[in-house]
Amino acid sequence: MANQLRNLFIISGPSGVGEDSVIEGLRSYFEIERVITTTTRSMRPGESEGKPYFFVEAKEFEAKIKRGDLAEYAQEYNGNYYGVTKDELYRVGNSGKIGIWKIEYKGVMTVKQKFPWIKSIYIAPPSLEVLESRIRRRDGDVDEETLKERMEYTKEWIKHEHIYDYKVVNEEGELAATIQQVAEIIKNLSKL
Repeated sequence: MANQLRNLFIISGPSGVGEDSVIEGLRSYFEIERVITTTTRSMRPGESEGKPYFFVEAKEFEAKIKRGDLAEYAQEYNGNYYGVTKDELYRVGNSGKIGIWKIEYKGVMTVKQKFPWIKSIYIAPPSLEVLESRIRRRDGDVDEETLKERMEYTKEWIKHEHIYDYKVVNEEGELAATIQQVAEIIKNLSKL
């Protein structure tokens, strides 16, 4: 499996840090194949099956856990399960493209134990204040309780940044530079 997943990279960071923007920006450097996560959260407007998630009921997800179908999974602060099936990793690994796997830090810890050769890149906020400002701008009418939960989760995330192989700070107004730094890391490590 190690050889099959040699061009798979984790990109990870707390909500609002810009990891989706970084991943989309990498498309100007590489052909990208994203790992699609399976989740128990509800589908939102504009989403569809496989874009950006595979959506399942909690019972089905728990059955996947029992069968050993998942490469990793976690239950996030919102109570929903998120995880990636082994079949999905093989699909991306066989794509001939750079595979990008977006997961949160608990998932990274699991992956580093099971697949230590998969390199992880942490997209970090310049500060908690900047991150909170980004979330407020992006989500508009986010309620204070939700924002507080996200910021507490982010503080926990920051305590675990040492688990990543690389760290890139997404400075305010410097998205292109952040994308370029991440692209250089991938270019230096990939086998394509």
